[in-house]
Amino acid sequence: MSAVTLRGFGWRHAGRRRWAVRGVDLRIGHGERVLLLGPSGAGKSTLLAALAGLLPEDSGEQEGTVEIDGLDPRKARERVGVVFQDPESQLVMARSGDDVAFGLENRGVPADEIWPRVDEALRRVGFPYHRDRPTAALSGGEQQRLALAGALALRPGLLLLDEPTANLDPTGANLVRSAVAQALDQDTSLLLVEHRVADALPLVDRVVVLEPGGGVRADGTPETVFGAHGDALAEDGVWVPGRPVPPRRATTPAGDLLLTAERLGLPPRLGTVDLAVHAGEVLAVRGPNGTGKSTLALLLGGLLKPGRGRATATAALAGDDAATPPHRWRAAALARRIGSVFQDPEHQFVTRTVFDELALGPRRTGRPEPEVRATVDGLLDRLRLTSLAAANPYTLSGGEARRLSVATALATAPRLVICDEPTFGQDRRTWRELVDLLAELRDTGHAVAAVTHDMDFVAALADRQVLLERR
Repeated sequence: MSAVTLRGFGWRHAGRRRWAVRGVDLRIGHGERVLLLGPSGAGKSTLLAALAGLLPEDSGEQEGTVEIDGLDPRKARERVGVVFQDPESQLVMARSGDDVAFGLENRGVPADEIWPRVDEALRRVGFPYHRDRPTAALSGGEQQRLALAGALALRPGLLLLDEPTANLDPTGANLVRSAVAQALDQDTSLLLVEHRVADALPLVDRVVVLEPGGGVRADGTPETVFGAHGDALAEDGVWVPGRPVPPRRATTPAGDLLLTAERLGLPPRLGTVDLAVHAGEVLAVRGPNGTGKSTLALLLGGLLKPGRGRATATAALAGDDAATPPHRWRAAALARRIGSVFQDPEHQFVTRTVFDELALGPRRTGRPEPEVRATVDGLLDRLRLTSLAAANPYTLSGGEARRLSVATALATAPRLVICDEPTFGQDRRTWRELVDLLAELRDTGHAVAAVTHDMDFVAALADRQVLLERR
């Protein structure tokens, strides 16, 4: 069992003017289950990283103190289990069972106890494969379940969860929440970051809201916090239970055919898929974890060579290159025609600043520098990233990184945008801004194909759906 104490805690990443989190006074007692809320960029993930002992002294500046049972978190890591927004960053072994066993072996658990604990943890999170499954073959959602299994197998006194169901299908999300509920004995403390508040409430008995810019805005039972602050929190971007999502955006008739997939696949990651994408529409790609949705997005985006079938672009998208499959186009031509948003935003960042990340695509396509700057400034303002223009993309919060990844795909004004979980990590306000931005693209004749588990996004924006099924 572990207790948490923060006194005036703050953290500023190296090279940043703005503090990621500041002025936090907070105590979490043994066995308390706390939901940590706040708009995107309020510092929730940074606070969890601090408690996990994962903020090296030379990577930024700290104010105040943070302790776990009176110890610096860097000296209390054996008491803590953690699952972060990017589960892939936590996987270290080639086989799934070995990955769960890794932490147990490091902590000196007797050999005869390790594999029973591994199998039990995998079962509790609904992991669908044998422990020999290669970690490289897992989808993002499956990686999330595996990372949670690794944390639960340690039987931590403090469990830190950062959006643990964000990339999961509804069935998988329910399994994970059930696994967390079962893992919490009376002495296990829980600190949970989850944007979809209503689903998380059965797991917690207390809500803490961080104030952007510093401090704790509200702290109490869910009934007390939402009763006193619900309207203001919803206005600031928190997904407050009982506040409906914005209504569906009006649709427009579909236009030119841009891209077709004919028995397109890449064994063993994706079976065969047939679909068509038209200008002026949003196509939602849905299905359980592990059905190959992200692989399909990469194939449609020209970033993978098909293992079978073909993707064919029409002249309306490719011009004179219509006879050439997208994966064989030159990089500059591909960037002008198809923009891709990866499931893991960090996988597409290649520069040192947010501004340069957004300017990279337009510069590669030969736009004049004044036009490049105007494009970048417009996207920064629209997606609330202006204050982060000089920041390193790898120091952004999960929600900020997602908005940047979407913006980089839009910077070259491609006719087709392929998005993999575009609303991941967004608060209510930034979710609406992303939906509005994608709706405007559709309404001006662009096409959007979005891999998503977000049914609110589907209800608000999708014109058609394609459902992938397990083979």
